Amino acid sequence: MLAKVVRSKAVARAAVIGLALGVFALAVLAAVSITTNARTTDHIERNSRISDHWSQIDVHISVETEALNDYMVAKKFGKDLLDNAVHSTRPDIEWQATHGDRLDKENVVLVQDSYAAFSDTLNELRRTTSNRDRMKELADQATLGASFLRKSANANVNRHRLAMDSYLADAARFNEKLSLAAAVICGADFLLLVLCASVLLTHQRRIEGQAVESRYRALHDDLTGLANRALLADEIEKALRVAEQERESVGLLLLDLNKFKEVNDTLGHHAGDLLLKEVADRLTAAVRSTDTVARLGGDEFAVLMPEIHSPDHGAEIARRLLDSLEGPAELDGVTVDISGSIGAAVFPLHSSSGPELLQHADIAMYTAKRNRLGIAVYDPSADRHSSQELGMIGELRRAIDEEELVLHYQPKVSTSSGRVVGVEALIRWQHPLRGLLFPGDFIPQAEESEIIVPLTDHVLGMALDQHRIWRAQDTLLPVAVNVPTVCLLDDTFPDRVAQALATRGVPAGVLTLEITETSIISDPVRASTILTRLRGLGVRLSVDDFGTGYSSMSYLQSMPLHELKIDRSFVRTVAESHGGAAIVRAVLELARALDLEVVAEGVEDEAALVMLGQLGCANAQGYHISRPVRATDLMAWLGRPVLESA
Repeated sequence: MLAKVVRSKAVARAAVIGLALGVFALAVLAAVSITTNARTTDHIERNSRISDHWSQIDVHISVETEALNDYMVAKKFGKDLLDNAVHSTRPDIEWQATHGDRLDKENVVLVQDSYAAFSDTLNELRRTTSNRDRMKELADQATLGASFLRKSANANVNRHRLAMDSYLADAARFNEKLSLAAAVICGADFLLLVLCASVLLTHQRRIEGQAVESRYRALHDDLTGLANRALLADEIEKALRVAEQERESVGLLLLDLNKFKEVNDTLGHHAGDLLLKEVADRLTAAVRSTDTVARLGGDEFAVLMPEIHSPDHGAEIARRLLDSLEGPAELDGVTVDISGSIGAAVFPLHSSSGPELLQHADIAMYTAKRNRLGIAVYDPSADRHSSQELGMIGELRRAIDEEELVLHYQPKVSTSSGRVVGVEALIRWQHPLRGLLFPGDFIPQAEESEIIVPLTDHVLGMALDQHRIWRAQDTLLPVAVNVPTVCLLDDTFPDRVAQALATRGVPAGVLTLEITETSIISDPVRASTILTRLRGLGVRLSVDDFGTGYSSMSYLQSMPLHELKIDRSFVRTVAESHGGAAIVRAVLELARALDLEVVAEGVEDEAALVMLGQLGCANAQGYHISRPVRATDLMAWLGRPVLESA
């Protein structure tokens, strides 16, 4: 019942209106209180001034009386005192006549007359110097006048004091009423605020629930509850991004049921729906926890498999799935036999993008279905040099000329201080039709053609240009660029690096060139010669993905290197297993022995970062610190002003 009341729109509107009125009432009370207090303060100050002047009249009369007494005791000594005291009360009496209230002005008339007589008596006394009796008579007369004046002054002082006490008491009672009214209104406002919050939270939960439900429906199949094509595409893109960073493989299986149309035509669509649910349950029970099962439509299903080791591994998983799937199923009392055909494709071996992975898995599935193989793995050998790949190379040349390539930067930080010590430049392709492409979408094709050389030079120039912009903005960020094997073995590459540095006025020490172990081992003698020339320029040299290649210790010892980058596969387990920590510790000991710096790649969580610091690894990079971002976003991440040019 209460929930229905809270959900009522009328209650929500009433609560908001009531709260607004309550706030307005509090504002009115505050204004009244401020006005009343100001009026009270003004009243008290005015009465205090009037009372002070009456007190001054009393004081001055007393002074004149004392001067009179001194004059009567010692005429010579007291004459000056009496001369100075006479008429001293007149300014206060005149002030009262001008600024006093109505009663003050009425009372001061009598006081003025009495004070005039008192002053005349004193003046006559000062003139009478020989007749002592007359002087005494005048002195007694003046004393009586002074007594009257003092009593009048004190009476008015007391009158004002009593008036102020009464006024303050009235003000206190009024303030008590204001406080009580404010407390009542505050209480009502609090209750209304609670009601408004309840209404707001109820509506927010309802909206969030509807949003979650809508998103779930948009990304899942209504019949089986599995992921639909849209969600599968998203999951494929996520898996490919991770695989690209982790240098791992991703498998995709496409499954098509055999003779599903016969089931629908013979037993009806209800039986077909039951069969699809049974297939979904069997697939879900058979896959790994990291796999994603999706229904693409009709009788077509897909299984996304992150972290597979090889196509054979993917085929082995497909065989297990097919074995779990095949077998009899009872549909409304009718037993049918379930069977299917599975096609498999693997990223990056068979495909360089999500859509291509789906396409190749689909081709493999139709191959399995057409040839009654049960399972088929996509064979890329037949179209390795297809027109699509050739078209990609042509588009890449155009992309270089039309500035479609962009760089994202991933920061490297000190594990001890958290200070950014440099950035790694990573290429992206802002394709006009396909959107933002990652290196895995085009670098493999580029490495198989001559375009990899101008592409590397272009990336190097872009990175140095960006460093120059940062330096002009008082931000010194050393930058690292990946170098492919073909450039490392090119005798002209050091000259091109030197020219790129000189043209832009960038010191060589801020540039790090990252190479792979396989690049070194392919031709160690030539690689050593090129690296020596690069080091002679002042460029820093780093071995990327260390630990996954095949370089021997002798080659590593003979190469003029500055840095080793521990592969992410070891970093990922450094905080989780003794073996991972032992491998990282061994690499660090090796680096110290060879006087090399170390950077840990692929830091994905705080535990790994802390463990690396404890092991003595100086620098780290990874998603836990920051993903690769555009230059402007990097400046915002660093807390620097975002400027586009120098």
